[in-house]
Amino acid sequence: MLSLAIALVVSFIATLLIVRYTHVHARFSGDSDVAGVQKFHVRPVPRIGGIGILAGLLVAAAALGVSYPQVSRDIVLLIACGLPAFLSGFIEDLTKKVTPTVRLVCTMIAALLAWFVLDIHITRIDIGIADRALMLAAVSVPLTVLCVAGMANAVNIIDGFNGLAAMVAMIMFASLGYVGFQVQDPVVLTTSMIMVGAILGFFIFNFPGGLIFLGDGGAYFLGFMLAEIAVLLVMRNPQVSPWYPALMVIYPAFEVCFSIYRKRFVRGISPGIPDGVHLHMLVYKRLMRWAAGARTASALTQRNSLTSPYLWLLCLLAVIPATVFWRHSLVLALCCIAFMVTYVWLYLRIVRFKAPRWLIYKK
Repeated sequence: MLSLAIALVVSFIATLLIVRYTHVHARFSGDSDVAGVQKFHVRPVPRIGGIGILAGLLVAAAALGVSYPQVSRDIVLLIACGLPAFLSGFIEDLTKKVTPTVRLVCTMIAALLAWFVLDIHITRIDIGIADRALMLAAVSVPLTVLCVAGMANAVNIIDGFNGLAAMVAMIMFASLGYVGFQVQDPVVLTTSMIMVGAILGFFIFNFPGGLIFLGDGGAYFLGFMLAEIAVLLVMRNPQVSPWYPALMVIYPAFEVCFSIYRKRFVRGISPGIPDGVHLHMLVYKRLMRWAAGARTASALTQRNSLTSPYLWLLCLLAVIPATVFWRHSLVLALCCIAFMVTYVWLYLRIVRFKAPRWLIYKK
C-alpha cells in the first residue's frame, strides 16, 4: 500500500504540473482537433497524461528497491521494456506524425524486449494441442507479441471519453492485484497496485473535467503493462486459468475485433480508417443525447463524462466474474461467450435506435 500511495502522490504532482503549465507546452502537447470524427472535447487539452503515470510508476518501483530489490528490479526492467511503446505514442502526441503502423511495430518491439529480458511469453491456453505448440518459442513468442500489441491498440481505441480508459485500466489492475495476492506473486501484486496508484493520480484530473488526456503514449503503455502482467501471472502460476485474463480484458479486446469485422465486412472499408460508431461513441451520441441540451462547453463536457460510467459497468460485467472464477477455465470460457453475445446485442439495439429505455439518460 505504501508503493500505491507513493505512485499516487508522484503521479498527482506530475499531472498537476502538466495541467498548471499547459500554456507553456500547449502548442506541442495540446489536442486542438475538436472536430475530428473521434473527438468529443470542446477545447484544446494536453494529451501527455502518460508522463504522470510513468513518473509515478518509476518512483514507486525505485523506492521499493530499499526493501524488495528483486521485485523492484523486475518492475524497472519491465518499464524499460515498455518504453518503445510509450515513446512512439508520446512522439505522436507531440508531433501528430507517427502512424498507427509505426506505433504497433514499436509495441511489438517492446513485447519482444519483455520476452528477451524477462522471459515473459504465453505458455498455455488450456487447449491440449495448442499448449503443446506453445512449448515452441517460434509459436509462443509471436502470439505474445500479437496479443500485447493488440491490447495496447485496444486501450488506445477506448480512450475516447473522460475517465473511460483510465478507469477500465484501474479496474483490471485491481483484479490482477487481487489474483496476484491470492497466489502470492509479489511482482504481479506490487506492479498492479503501483499501477492503480499511478493511474488514480492522473484520473483525478482526467475525470470529470477532462483537464488532461492519456494520449497515445499513455494508452499504449497502459495496454502494454496490462498485457504483460496478465501473461506473467498465468505463466508463473499454474493454478491461474489462462481464460482469466482473456475474460478480464475482453471489453477492449472484443471492441477491437468487432470493429475490424464491422469495418472490413459490413462497411467494406479499411480497419485502419477511424469512424464514429464504436460502442462508446454510440453511447455518447444516442444514450446521452438528453444529458446536455445546450451546446455550451460545460454541457458538452458533462455529456462526455456521463458516457464513461456506462462502459465502466460493461467492463465490470467481465472483470467481476473473471476475478471470482480465476481458477475455473470452463466457467471463464462460458462467461467470455456470454459477454460477446451481450456486447453484440447491446450494440445492435443502440445502433438501430432501440436501446432499452432504462439505459437512456435523462435529466
